[in-house]
Amino acid sequence: MDNVRENPLKEKSYGFALRVVKVYKHLAFENKEYVLSKQLLRSGTSVGANIAEANQAQSRPDFISKLSIALKEAVETEYWLFLLRDSEFLTVKQADSLIEDCVELKKMLISAVKNSKAKKS
Repeated sequence: MDNVRENPLKEKSYGFALRVVKVYKHLAFENKEYVLSKQLLRSGTSVGANIAEANQAQSRPDFISKLSIALKEAVETEYWLFLLRDSEFLTVKQADSLIEDCVELKKMLISAVKNSKAKKS
């Protein structure tokens, strides 16, 4: 992906999305689990897509809105990861590594939203 390395949040979210796609493929094709894995795929890849959209925002409020949507998607993704772990579709080791990345993304997004709101004031 072009220019990913210029933005740590974009880089982290893109790497996370790649991991989510791989987990989806594992769950769908090896475990024949389609419902929860599809939810994970949708929300987990949406985080980075919304960050990419934020980087093309038309205004600061638009930028904050896109980052806020990315944060909501990260929260949802974390939920699906916990559910997949606790229902034993993913091992604790598999899920916890992804959850750790998701938590880090959430922290980065919270910081970015707060900083953007502070600059707005």
